[in-house]
Amino acid sequence: MTTATITTTRQSTPSATPATSATPDTPATSATGAVRLAHGDGWFTVCDRGLLTPGRGVSVLLPDGDQAAVFLDRSGRVHAVGNRDPFTRAYVLARGLLGSAGGRPFVASPLLKQRFDLATGACLDDEDVSVPVFAVRVE
Repeated sequence: MTTATITTTRQSTPSATPATSATPDTPATSATGAVRLAHGDGWFTVCDRGLLTPGRGVSVLLPDGDQAAVFLDRSGRVHAVGNRDPFTRAYVLARGLLGSAGGRPFVASPLLKQRFDLATGACLDDEDVSVPVFAVRVE
């Protein structure tokens, strides 16, 4: 089993014109650079884009103690959602399986297999449940 250490650094307030920006509907697609998540009042560098493997996720510990699951999908887009599975309350979504439904990417929880849309955080199997979504950019 390979383990990667990912450090999070606080950056200044988001600039008005980032190199590559992403909202939940337009994920970051730059092939190289630092992956940064919007959190609180700034952007946080979480890892180098080259450390991400297509189809796999990594768990990121945020400065406030929360966790994010960061994914590189097979089309090269980077997505980030909360790592906590709301059904089991376990921090496991980074270990989930990536797929798509109706052209929309999702992660399926590795425990009970509920699917969460990576753009909106909505559970595709229970409309009353969702996970947080983080804006992502690669610079």
